Amino acid sequence: MIVEDEQEMEGFWISGAIHAIKALSYVYDLLTFPVYLILQRPWGKRKASRRIKALPVAKDDHSVTYRSIDPPGPMHVTLEREKIDTLEKMLCWVVNVHGDKRCLGTRQILAEEDELQPNGRIFKKYKMGEYKWKSYTDVNRLAISFSRGLKEMEITSRKNIVIFAETRAEWIIAAYGCFKQNLSVVTIYATLGDDAIAHGINETEVDTVITSHELLPKFKRLLEKVSAIKTVIYMEDQLKPTDTSGYKDNVRLIPFSDLIKKGNESNAPLLSPRAEDTAIIMYTSGSTGVPKGVILSHLNIMSTLKAFCDAVEIKSNDVFLGFLPLAHVFELLAESVCLLTGVPIGYSSPLTMIDSSSKIQRGSKGDASVLHPTCLTAVPLILDRISKGINEKVKKSGAFRQAIFKFAYEYKLKWMKRGYDTPFFNKFIFGAARQVLGGRVRLILCGGAPLSPDTHNQVKICLCVTVTQGYGLTETTSCATVMDVHDRSTGRVGAPTTVCDVRLENWEEAGYRVTDKPYPRGEILIGGANVSVGYYKLGDKTKEDFFVQDGRQWFRTGDIGECHEDGCIKIIDRKKDLVKLQLGEYVSLGKVETELKTCPVVENICVYGDGHKAYTVALVVPNHYYLEQIARNVGVVDKTFEELCEDPQVEKAVLQELVEQAKKCQLQRFEIPGAVTLCPEQWSPDMGLVTAAFKLKRKAVQERYQHEINRMYAS
Repeated sequence: MIVEDEQEMEGFWISGAIHAIKALSYVYDLLTFPVYLILQRPWGKRKASRRIKALPVAKDDHSVTYRSIDPPGPMHVTLEREKIDTLEKMLCWVVNVHGDKRCLGTRQILAEEDELQPNGRIFKKYKMGEYKWKSYTDVNRLAISFSRGLKEMEITSRKNIVIFAETRAEWIIAAYGCFKQNLSVVTIYATLGDDAIAHGINETEVDTVITSHELLPKFKRLLEKVSAIKTVIYMEDQLKPTDTSGYKDNVRLIPFSDLIKKGNESNAPLLSPRAEDTAIIMYTSGSTGVPKGVILSHLNIMSTLKAFCDAVEIKSNDVFLGFLPLAHVFELLAESVCLLTGVPIGYSSPLTMIDSSSKIQRGSKGDASVLHPTCLTAVPLILDRISKGINEKVKKSGAFRQAIFKFAYEYKLKWMKRGYDTPFFNKFIFGAARQVLGGRVRLILCGGAPLSPDTHNQVKICLCVTVTQGYGLTETTSCATVMDVHDRSTGRVGAPTTVCDVRLENWEEAGYRVTDKPYPRGEILIGGANVSVGYYKLGDKTKEDFFVQDGRQWFRTGDIGECHEDGCIKIIDRKKDLVKLQLGEYVSLGKVETELKTCPVVENICVYGDGHKAYTVALVVPNHYYLEQIARNVGVVDKTFEELCEDPQVEKAVLQELVEQAKKCQLQRFEIPGAVTLCPEQWSPDMGLVTAAFKLKRKAVQERYQHEINRMYAS
């Protein structure tokens, strides 16, 4: 009783304090409103956010094509005027422009020391120093030396060469060194399995791999599957010597620094590429099966660089934090924009990025606190983690601070929607959150998967940054749409960039049409100089997904979009039964359903995946007999079939059956449903949920059971 009284008193006190703060904020608003109105000019921000960004240039009942109305920006015009159409020409040009300016930075690791944890365990932590920088002149000199070293040591006789390494300065130096010999760089994700890595290496017929100290041990077992490999170049570790014992006798292992030294002594000729030459063969993540190699020319990449320079505001004091995989087209293009515009790139990793990262010594600073970046790229998963981290910290801070935070959040959101900023709250309420990433971040570029509006808003508000979403694919060199710098909306991916058109085309099967109201809807097609010529050695798949029309290369994305009045695109669905989850994995819903239908209790099943979540959920029509049997096993008796379908214990038991069946069928962890709803009615053609051949009408099922889907994800 006493405890309840104390809690009631605390709640009363907090409520009174918040009301007092609200009253003070009201007075503050009255006093400062005229000042903010004059200084911040919110009407201009609202107008800029609403401005038309793209218009239809072709339209009929089957399709509508949108094009940006924005003119090329200064950098775009300069590249056209100077005829810079390859990455090799670009590097030579920026060296003349930026010379001794900081280019690529690597943080020094001074030592690795044991640190005793509160639980008695000992973790190895890095003792780290400052960033050590290479200038543009240094990077170009090292790239030339790497290029000549390749030639001098007769390392490769093939056109293609693999880079299989983590994100670091040597990755960029090696890539540009290869471009100076007109070699095509094959990029493969470091996280792929052995079979997928071997597939990329064998398909591109390379005889040389550039890797790192950390990944080199993989090749001990991989070399049996990639018999053509004759040379492995490895980037050394800052602290540890590399163990090169136990490898096949006919394979040379060469340290990165040795190759540079050899090139320093050489005058071997360089071979400049042409715009149409292949710069990169970029392998997809392979989540949907065997990875596909996407052919990207120098022209494709330079086109995207022009578009990104038009879309993103670059400032003279910007510093970029690089940590996403360079084998991903999004990070590679973002860093290339930095190289082009003179923005220094400081390299990091999730293990060392912030003060609380797992490899940072207690009391030491993470990379962001030392680098003080202004820009970085992120995938939605990272922003979701930041958002959840903020929420967890607030919950642990006590009832009063929670109430203060909630009030401040809602206050800032209200004024942001009206076009105002809140400098007082930014400094005194959200200032600590900003310091996590070094205190200077102004822009986060987000891509790779859908970003939920809630996360978008929370990161914008709590970190006091602009979050810019974009949409693109490896096949379109990461370029299709980018949010306008003044766009204050969420849930959209922006308007077409200045180098490509975006077309919506009817998908009759699912009822998406360009004649839909209020917004045209359909499959997204992208056409322009940024679109790849196709897949490496996959002629049939290339013909299926790519086509040429009026001299322009087009790609069918399989994504469904709708276009709003201002020309901005919102991604609303996926044409195929493929869903990209929050962590970036693709799930083939049809495949999962086929496997789980073999579970005895399943009469029919529809698996659903939300791109903002890390798992799928399932709607199951259960078999009467097996459901009753499962119910008895968990002690639920004397209930009707409908009541059994609604019973939480039975629901949980059926989910466990699905999990066991999924494991038997060797489904991946992310393919296994995380929640289930039991549907007592049989799905029949007259209900509109299945076709006459009893194939699922997925969209119809989703619409009918949207409430249940929301409940499963909420639980």
